[in-house]
Amino acid sequence: MIMVHELPFAFTEYELFTLLMKTASPHYVRISHATAKADCWTSYEVEKKRLNGLLKIVDRISITTDMWKSGQKIQYIVLTAHFVDSDWNLQKRVLNFVDMPPLHSGVFAYDTLYKFLQDWDIEGKVCSIFMENASYNDATIRMLKYSLSFHKMLYLNENLFHVSCCAHILNLLVHDGLFEIEDVIDNVRESVKHIRTSTVHLTMFSDNVTYAMLSCVLEFKDVFPQYAQCDASYKYLPSDKDWVRVEEVRSFLTLFNEVTNIISSKQFKYIYIKELLMEKSLSEELWMKQMTDKM
Repeated sequence: MIMVHELPFAFTEYELFTLLMKTASPHYVRISHATAKADCWTSYEVEKKRLNGLLKIVDRISITTDMWKSGQKIQYIVLTAHFVDSDWNLQKRVLNFVDMPPLHSGVFAYDTLYKFLQDWDIEGKVCSIFMENASYNDATIRMLKYSLSFHKMLYLNENLFHVSCCAHILNLLVHDGLFEIEDVIDNVRESVKHIRTSTVHLTMFSDNVTYAMLSCVLEFKDVFPQYAQCDASYKYLPSDKDWVRVEEVRSFLTLFNEVTNIISSKQFKYIYIKELLMEKSLSEELWMKQMTDKM
Protein backbone atom coordinates (compact mmCIF):
# COMPACT_ATOMS: atom_id res chain seq x y z
CA MET A 1 0.00 0.00 0.00
CA ILE A 2 2.85 2.38 0.80
CA MET A 3 4.48 1.90 -2.61
CA VAL A 4 1.25 1.83 -4.63
CA HIS A 5 -0.15 5.02 -3.07
CA GLU A 6 3.26 6.71 -2.57
CA LEU A 7 2.72 7.06 1.18
CA PRO A 8 5.49 8.02 3.62
CA PHE A 9 7.14 5.15 5.50
CA ALA A 10 5.96 6.75 8.74
CA PHE A 11 2.38 5.99 7.68
CA THR A 12 2.61 2.72 9.62
CA GLU A 13 3.19 4.73 12.81
CA TYR A 14 0.10 6.94 12.46
CA GLU A 15 -2.22 6.53 15.42
CA LEU A 16 -5.40 6.17 13.36
CA PHE A 17 -3.79 3.56 11.10
CA THR A 18 -2.66 1.60 14.16
CA LEU A 19 -6.15 1.86 15.63
CA LEU A 20 -7.66 0.62 12.36
CA MET A 21 -5.31 -2.36 12.20
CA LYS A 22 -5.89 -3.27 15.87
CA THR A 23 -9.63 -3.15 15.24
CA ALA A 24 -9.22 -5.47 12.27
CA SER A 25 -6.79 -7.75 14.14
CA PRO A 26 -6.33 -7.46 17.93
CA HIS A 27 -2.94 -9.18 17.62
CA TYR A 28 -1.57 -6.45 15.31
CA VAL A 29 1.81 -5.03 16.38
CA ARG A 30 2.71 -1.56 15.17
CA ILE A 31 5.39 -1.47 12.46
CA SER A 32 8.08 1.21 12.62
CA HIS A 33 8.93 3.39 9.63
CA ALA A 34 12.38 1.75 9.51
CA THR A 35 10.80 -1.70 9.18
CA ALA A 36 8.40 -0.43 6.50
CA LYS A 37 11.33 1.05 4.56
CA ALA A 38 13.31 -2.20 4.84
CA ASP A 39 10.31 -4.24 3.65
CA CYS A 40 9.79 -1.97 0.65
CA TRP A 41 13.46 -2.17 -0.25
CA THR A 42 13.39 -5.95 0.03
CA SER A 43 10.35 -6.06 -2.27
CA TYR A 44 12.22 -3.87 -4.78
CA GLU A 45 15.27 -6.15 -4.70
CA VAL A 46 13.11 -9.25 -5.27
CA GLU A 47 11.40 -7.65 -8.28
CA LYS A 48 14.72 -6.39 -9.63
CA LYS A 49 16.20 -9.88 -9.42
CA ARG A 50 13.17 -11.29 -11.25
CA LEU A 51 13.48 -8.66 -13.99
CA ASN A 52 17.21 -9.31 -14.29
CA GLY A 53 16.45 -12.97 -15.00
CA LEU A 54 13.93 -11.96 -17.66
CA LEU A 55 16.37 -9.58 -19.37
CA LYS A 56 19.08 -12.27 -19.53
CA ILE A 57 17.04 -14.36 -22.00
CA VAL A 58 16.21 -11.39 -24.24
CA ASP A 59 18.38 -10.72 -27.29
CA ARG A 60 17.21 -7.24 -28.31
CA ILE A 61 15.97 -4.36 -26.19
CA SER A 62 14.71 -0.94 -27.18
CA ILE A 63 14.94 1.77 -24.57
CA THR A 64 13.17 5.07 -24.06
CA THR A 65 14.35 7.86 -21.82
CA ASP A 66 12.84 11.13 -20.74
CA MET A 67 13.66 13.99 -18.41
CA TRP A 68 11.33 16.47 -16.75
CA LYS A 69 10.84 18.63 -13.66
CA SER A 70 8.42 17.83 -10.88
CA GLY A 71 6.22 20.35 -9.13
CA GLN A 72 9.03 20.74 -6.57
CA LYS A 73 11.42 21.78 -9.38
CA ILE A 74 13.37 18.53 -9.07
CA GLN A 75 14.78 17.13 -12.32
CA TYR A 76 14.20 13.44 -12.98
CA ILE A 77 15.38 10.96 -15.60
CA VAL A 78 13.64 7.67 -16.37
CA LEU A 79 14.85 4.70 -18.41
CA THR A 80 12.28 2.22 -19.77
CA ALA A 81 13.00 -1.06 -21.57
CA HIS A 82 10.77 -2.49 -24.32
CA PHE A 83 11.27 -6.06 -25.51
CA VAL A 84 9.50 -9.20 -26.71
CA ASP A 85 9.57 -12.08 -24.26
CA SER A 86 9.84 -15.82 -25.02
CA ASP A 87 6.05 -16.03 -25.46
CA TRP A 88 6.11 -13.24 -28.05
CA ASN A 89 4.43 -10.75 -25.76
CA LEU A 90 5.52 -7.11 -25.86
CA GLN A 91 6.88 -6.12 -22.45
CA LYS A 92 7.61 -2.71 -20.95
CA ARG A 93 9.59 -2.26 -17.73
CA VAL A 94 10.82 0.87 -15.95
CA LEU A 95 14.47 0.16 -15.16
CA ASN A 96 15.55 3.39 -13.47
CA PHE A 97 13.85 6.49 -12.11
CA VAL A 98 16.25 8.89 -10.38
CA ASP A 99 16.71 12.60 -9.82
CA MET A 100 19.30 14.53 -11.80
CA PRO A 101 21.15 17.73 -10.87
CA PRO A 102 20.07 20.86 -12.78
CA LEU A 103 21.96 22.27 -15.76
CA HIS A 104 22.85 18.81 -17.03
CA SER A 105 24.68 18.34 -20.32
CA GLY A 106 24.63 15.71 -23.04
CA VAL A 107 27.81 14.20 -21.56
CA PHE A 108 26.23 13.93 -18.12
CA ALA A 109 23.07 12.34 -19.59
CA TYR A 110 25.25 9.84 -21.47
CA ASP A 111 27.21 8.90 -18.33
CA THR A 112 23.96 8.40 -16.40
CA LEU A 113 22.29 6.29 -19.10
CA TYR A 114 25.34 4.16 -19.79
CA LYS A 115 25.74 3.43 -16.08
CA PHE A 116 22.08 2.31 -16.03
CA LEU A 117 22.71 -0.08 -18.93
CA GLN A 118 25.83 -1.48 -17.25
CA ASP A 119 24.03 -1.99 -13.96
CA TRP A 120 21.40 -4.09 -15.76
CA ASP A 121 24.06 -5.77 -17.94
CA ILE A 122 22.16 -4.99 -21.17
CA GLU A 123 24.58 -2.63 -22.92
CA GLY A 124 25.22 -5.34 -25.53
CA LYS A 125 21.50 -5.86 -26.23
CA VAL A 126 20.30 -2.33 -26.98
CA CYS A 127 19.13 -2.01 -30.58
CA SER A 128 17.40 1.41 -30.49
CA ILE A 129 16.68 4.35 -28.24
CA PHE A 130 13.76 6.78 -28.24
CA MET A 131 14.66 10.31 -27.14
CA GLU A 132 13.33 13.82 -27.59
CA ASN A 133 14.83 16.13 -30.19
CA ALA A 134 16.52 18.37 -27.61
CA SER A 135 19.90 19.68 -28.78
CA TYR A 136 21.83 18.26 -25.81
CA ASN A 137 20.57 14.78 -26.76
CA ASP A 138 22.70 14.86 -29.94
CA ALA A 139 25.87 14.44 -27.87
CA THR A 140 24.20 11.74 -25.77
CA ILE A 141 23.22 9.72 -28.85
CA ARG A 142 26.63 10.13 -30.47
CA MET A 143 28.49 8.82 -27.41
CA LEU A 144 26.02 5.99 -26.86
CA LYS A 145 26.50 4.83 -30.45
CA TYR A 146 30.27 4.89 -30.00
CA SER A 147 30.21 2.94 -26.72
CA LEU A 148 27.55 0.38 -27.65
CA SER A 149 29.22 -0.44 -30.97
CA PHE A 150 32.13 -1.95 -29.01
CA HIS A 151 29.79 -4.63 -27.64
CA LYS A 152 27.81 -5.41 -30.77
CA MET A 153 27.36 -4.03 -34.26
CA LEU A 154 24.27 -1.84 -34.22
CA TYR A 155 21.52 -2.90 -36.60
CA LEU A 156 21.23 -1.45 -40.13
CA ASN A 157 24.46 0.53 -39.80
CA GLU A 158 23.03 2.53 -36.89
CA ASN A 159 20.31 4.02 -39.10
CA LEU A 160 17.52 2.94 -36.75
CA PHE A 161 19.40 3.44 -33.50
CA HIS A 162 17.96 6.85 -32.61
CA VAL A 163 14.20 7.11 -33.01
CA SER A 164 12.74 10.54 -32.32
CA CYS A 165 9.82 10.79 -29.93
CA CYS A 166 6.68 11.19 -32.05
CA ALA A 167 4.70 12.77 -29.20
CA HIS A 168 7.41 15.39 -28.72
CA ILE A 169 7.50 16.16 -32.44
CA LEU A 170 3.73 16.64 -32.44
CA ASN A 171 4.01 18.91 -29.43
CA LEU A 172 6.63 21.09 -31.15
CA LEU A 173 4.55 21.15 -34.32
CA VAL A 174 1.41 22.31 -32.53
CA HIS A 175 3.38 24.81 -30.43
CA ASP A 176 4.80 26.49 -33.55
CA GLY A 177 1.36 26.68 -35.13
CA LEU A 178 -0.39 28.10 -32.07
CA PHE A 179 2.20 30.87 -31.88
CA GLU A 180 0.32 32.59 -34.72
CA ILE A 181 -2.80 32.98 -32.57
CA GLU A 182 -1.01 33.31 -29.26
CA ASP A 183 -3.08 36.34 -28.26
CA VAL A 184 -6.36 34.41 -28.55
CA ILE A 185 -5.03 31.37 -26.65
CA ASP A 186 -3.57 33.58 -23.92
CA ASN A 187 -6.89 35.43 -23.61
CA VAL A 188 -8.77 32.18 -23.06
CA ARG A 189 -6.12 30.85 -20.68
CA GLU A 190 -6.16 34.04 -18.60
CA SER A 191 -9.94 33.84 -18.47
CA VAL A 192 -9.74 30.33 -17.05
CA LYS A 193 -7.05 31.35 -14.55
CA HIS A 194 -9.08 34.35 -13.45
CA ILE A 195 -12.17 32.28 -12.76
CA ARG A 196 -10.22 29.54 -11.00
CA THR A 197 -8.55 32.04 -8.65
CA SER A 198 -11.73 33.97 -7.92
CA THR A 199 -13.88 33.42 -4.86
CA VAL A 200 -16.23 31.29 -6.95
CA HIS A 201 -14.22 28.22 -8.03
CA LEU A 202 -15.48 26.50 -11.15
CA THR A 203 -13.74 23.12 -10.92
CA MET A 204 -14.86 22.01 -14.36
CA PHE A 205 -12.21 24.24 -15.99
CA SER A 206 -8.78 22.82 -16.71
CA ASP A 207 -5.83 24.45 -18.49
CA ASN A 208 -3.33 21.61 -18.30
CA VAL A 209 -3.51 20.96 -22.02
CA THR A 210 -4.43 23.48 -24.70
CA TYR A 211 -6.81 21.13 -26.47
CA ALA A 212 -8.54 20.11 -23.24
CA MET A 213 -8.75 23.74 -22.17
CA LEU A 214 -10.33 24.89 -25.43
CA SER A 215 -12.76 21.96 -25.44
CA CYS A 216 -13.81 22.80 -21.91
CA VAL A 217 -14.24 26.56 -22.26
CA LEU A 218 -16.32 26.16 -25.43
CA GLU A 219 -18.95 24.35 -23.37
CA PHE A 220 -19.22 27.44 -21.13
CA LYS A 221 -18.61 30.23 -23.61
CA ASP A 222 -22.03 31.76 -22.86
CA VAL A 223 -21.07 32.02 -19.18
CA PHE A 224 -18.10 34.33 -19.71
CA PRO A 225 -20.12 37.45 -20.72
CA GLN A 226 -22.31 36.99 -17.65
CA TYR A 227 -19.26 36.56 -15.46
CA ALA A 228 -17.75 39.78 -16.88
CA GLN A 229 -20.86 41.67 -15.75
CA CYS A 230 -20.48 40.31 -12.21
CA ASP A 231 -16.72 40.82 -11.82
CA ALA A 232 -15.33 44.23 -12.81
CA SER A 233 -11.73 42.98 -12.46
CA TYR A 234 -12.22 40.45 -15.27
CA LYS A 235 -10.58 41.98 -18.37
CA TYR A 236 -10.03 38.95 -20.61
CA LEU A 237 -13.45 38.42 -22.20
CA PRO A 238 -12.87 36.88 -25.67
CA SER A 239 -14.63 38.59 -28.58
CA ASP A 240 -17.07 36.83 -30.90
CA LYS A 241 -14.25 36.65 -33.46
CA ASP A 242 -12.00 35.03 -30.85
CA TRP A 243 -14.61 32.36 -30.11
CA VAL A 244 -14.83 31.51 -33.81
CA ARG A 245 -11.08 31.01 -33.87
CA VAL A 246 -11.16 28.95 -30.68
CA GLU A 247 -13.76 26.65 -32.25
CA GLU A 248 -11.67 26.30 -35.43
CA VAL A 249 -8.48 25.59 -33.48
CA ARG A 250 -10.20 23.08 -31.19
CA SER A 251 -11.53 21.22 -34.24
CA PHE A 252 -8.10 21.41 -35.87
CA LEU A 253 -6.32 20.01 -32.78
CA THR A 254 -8.73 17.10 -32.38
CA LEU A 255 -6.69 14.85 -34.66
CA PHE A 256 -3.43 15.79 -32.92
CA ASN A 257 -5.01 14.89 -29.59
CA GLU A 258 -6.16 11.53 -30.96
CA VAL A 259 -2.71 10.81 -32.39
CA THR A 260 -1.01 11.60 -29.09
CA ASN A 261 -3.37 9.21 -27.29
CA ILE A 262 -2.69 6.51 -29.89
CA ILE A 263 1.09 6.93 -29.55
CA SER A 264 0.74 6.62 -25.78
CA SER A 265 -1.25 3.40 -26.12
CA LYS A 266 -0.59 0.07 -27.84
CA GLN A 267 -2.99 0.82 -30.70
CA PHE A 268 -2.00 1.75 -34.22
CA LYS A 269 -3.77 3.17 -37.20
CA TYR A 270 -2.90 5.24 -40.23
CA ILE A 271 -2.65 8.91 -39.32
CA TYR A 272 -3.82 11.61 -41.72
CA ILE A 273 -1.89 14.55 -40.26
CA LYS A 274 -0.17 15.47 -43.51
CA GLU A 275 -3.50 15.56 -45.36
CA LEU A 276 -5.00 17.74 -42.63
CA LEU A 277 -2.14 20.23 -42.78
CA MET A 278 -2.34 20.43 -46.58
CA GLU A 279 -6.09 21.00 -46.39
CA LYS A 280 -5.84 23.77 -43.77
CA SER A 281 -2.93 25.44 -45.61
CA LEU A 282 -5.43 26.23 -48.38
CA SER A 283 -7.91 27.80 -45.95
CA GLU A 284 -9.48 31.12 -46.87
CA GLU A 285 -8.83 32.32 -43.32
CA LEU A 286 -5.41 34.00 -43.31
CA TRP A 287 -4.73 33.21 -39.63
CA MET A 288 -5.40 29.48 -40.21
CA LYS A 289 -3.14 29.44 -43.28
CA GLN A 290 -0.36 31.19 -41.35
CA MET A 291 -0.75 28.76 -38.47
CA THR A 292 -0.45 25.63 -40.63
CA ASP A 293 2.43 27.12 -42.63
CA LYS A 294 4.38 27.38 -39.36
CA MET A 295 3.81 23.68 -38.80
